[in-house]
Amino acid sequence: MTRYSPINFAHKYTLFQEQWMPKVVAEMNDYQFKLARLEGDFVWHTHADTDETFIVLEGELRIDFRDGAVTLGPGEMYVVKRGVEHKPSAAQEVKLLLIEPRGVINTGEETNERTAANDVWI
Repeated sequence: MTRYSPINFAHKYTLFQEQWMPKVVAEMNDYQFKLARLEGDFVWHTHADTDETFIVLEGELRIDFRDGAVTLGPGEMYVVKRGVEHKPSAAQEVKLLLIEPRGVINTGEETNERTAANDVWI
């Protein structure tokens, strides 16, 4: 028997507190849906081979680019195109949903102290 149940974001957020460490909650084809908590500044990075979608659920997220910025509030989304250098930041905690292909490294081409493990499911 198959069990059908929705994914409840509020419940999933009770399962982790780490900042900048996205957690996978679902997959569709080769794409993963990841919940994350963000606060403070991230690192400048790019994703050469893929776009990255940010959907803000709570809080306010700023995404800086070398030639400007975009600010997202609850219920807003932005797609960063492949190859575009960007740096997300949040003055206070943001809860968001990321949509990106399986295997994408959150810090782009370089690894550092902010690099999260991939395929961590909650």
